[in-house]
Amino acid sequence: MDVVTIGETMVLFTPQSSPLMRYAETFSRGFGGAETNVAIGLTRLGHQAGWISKVGNDEFGKAMLPFIRGEGVDISQVKVDSTAPTGMYFKEIRSGNQVRVQYFRKGSAASLLQPSDLDEKYIANAKYLHVTGITPALSESCYRTIIRAISIAKENGVKVVFDPNLRRKLWSEDRARKVLLEIASLADIILPGKDEGFFLFGVEDPETLGERFLNNGSSVVVLKLGAEGAYYFTQSERKIVPGYQVDKVVDPVGAGDAFAAGFLSGLLNGLSIEKAVDKANGVGAMVTMIPGDFEGLPDDEELDAFMRVSNTEDVIR
Repeated sequence: MDVVTIGETMVLFTPQSSPLMRYAETFSRGFGGAETNVAIGLTRLGHQAGWISKVGNDEFGKAMLPFIRGEGVDISQVKVDSTAPTGMYFKEIRSGNQVRVQYFRKGSAASLLQPSDLDEKYIANAKYLHVTGITPALSESCYRTIIRAISIAKENGVKVVFDPNLRRKLWSEDRARKVLLEIASLADIILPGKDEGFFLFGVEDPETLGERFLNNGSSVVVLKLGAEGAYYFTQSERKIVPGYQVDKVVDPVGAGDAFAAGFLSGLLNGLSIEKAVDKANGVGAMVTMIPGDFEGLPDDEELDAFMRVSNTEDVIR
């Protein structure tokens, strides 16, 4: 695999008859999870991506696996657990700027991941290991699984990419801050949002945050600034890369995952960090224009057309 990722994907229900769940009588069913969003984004851009997880031996799990496999993601490392259910969540899109998410994932199959579920050769043969701060929040065994996966990657020269993806509902702030900083210190590349940087270090200035993450152990820091773009930092270089404006944000959920997929795709294609961040900005912008966590992820042709038109019309600079 070019990229291997680890984490939970859930069944997603979105109200259709009313934007408010309390009044909704009909829902659409889909799937969503940060790690598979990244994996699908990569496969659409022509790369090989594999996903490590668990699902329940239920109708939702049976629907999810062939769907994700159909998107080109390798699911050979996904196990089916007969003792726990597939997780689910509900998403209210009240407006493009106001989305509420409610999880039903406690005790889910994915929360039972153990270090023994990892195939060391599978991780060792990848180019990148992608992890998020969601998985270690699910359970103590998930935390140990992520730490073990990182250890395997580092022992075998596999680059570790970490997206903090802070989910305050899943754990206490003290525990979240401690674990996220620990994983950040082990990662080669970190992709935090500005708000996550503030949560971890208590400062808002992008340059200060970049320095803090570098001093914490990461070699490359890409600080996401939303519509403004992203600021990247290395020991020898730092620069802001402007974002891409969209006429209307329909669904912002999944934009950070799309960004990660675009950035990793750029690195896999041999682009400079600046060009990889530009590609990430483009993918992240595109996914916000379509409802769903991953439905708007583009292929190379769609992405090239979007970025070319945006640059020609000077929409973004």
